[in-house]
Amino acid sequence: MSGSNRLAGLKARPKDTTVEEVRRVDEVGEARGFVDRTPRKKPGRKPSPRTHQLHPKVFPRVGEAIAAEAERLGITQGQLIELLWEHYTSE
Repeated sequence: MSGSNRLAGLKARPKDTTVEEVRRVDEVGEARGFVDRTPRKKPGRKPSPRTHQLHPKVFPRVGEAIAAEAERLGITQGQLIELLWEHYTSE
């Protein structure tokens, strides 16, 4: 290939973006085996608003007491910590 630019004479033309033309182009592409590549929705569950994780290091007796109290109340340990924090900041 030489150093000349063989594409220099080409001119850009705007594409026809009418609904009918886009539909026709989609139909032709699908007939020739092209597939739709628009982004798909992420699979799985929606993220929870509770996304901040804590990893406190506590003595075993404290950890067991927190787990037992959360179990007794029928809530998660994170929910128990949230209740404790609300009480702590309200006074």
